[in-house]
Amino acid sequence: MTTRDFKTRLLALDTPTLSDALDALGLPGAIHGLLPLTARARIAGRVRTVRLGAPVAGRPKVHLGAGAIVAAKAGDIIVVEHRGRVDVSGWGGLLSRGAIARGIEGVIVDGAVRDIDEASELGFPVYARAGVPVTARGRVAELAHGEPITVAGLAVREGDWVIADASGVVFLAADSLEKILAMAERIFAREQMMARDIAAGVPIDEVMGTDYEDMLAEDAL
Repeated sequence: MTTRDFKTRLLALDTPTLSDALDALGLPGAIHGLLPLTARARIAGRVRTVRLGAPVAGRPKVHLGAGAIVAAKAGDIIVVEHRGRVDVSGWGGLLSRGAIARGIEGVIVDGAVRDIDEASELGFPVYARAGVPVTARGRVAELAHGEPITVAGLAVREGDWVIADASGVVFLAADSLEKILAMAERIFAREQMMARDIAAGVPIDEVMGTDYEDMLAEDAL
């Protein structure tokens, strides 16, 4: 299956459904605290990683995020390990402009970002923990890009997949993507049937029934 096919299937779902699928399969991936700060657009794509940290004396200085942007393909999503920091920015307006020029779908930062108004005006999706005006210059350095990172305690690798919407962010390991999607599509189909019953006037307690809490058991799907 092609990257486009996977992306189409993901965008037909949402983060709650994918989170439920992960629960059903006993897999990690759903995280909390990262929400859309700019364009409220559902995004999905392959992960390009960036790891930030404290400046290291003698280390060559590079503009954080620039290398990942150059290496990315159209439709990728930049994911930044910023260790949850909200006192200093891990992304800014010029990076958003560079990402747009490369066709990057959006950015997810485990920490704070700045130039939110600029990214909003550009229509570029930015997911993060907070906005802050404080620059990264002299305070934060890029330690690596293209290498494994940690986001809210979750191990994320370049080439994994991610989906983000107004409910939050869910990461999907590349080697489990097909089975996660298949489970999520089964959950989505069942909930669509329930939604149609509610719209047709069936009482909510009858639609949801006493077994709703057990709905994610694999043998119930």
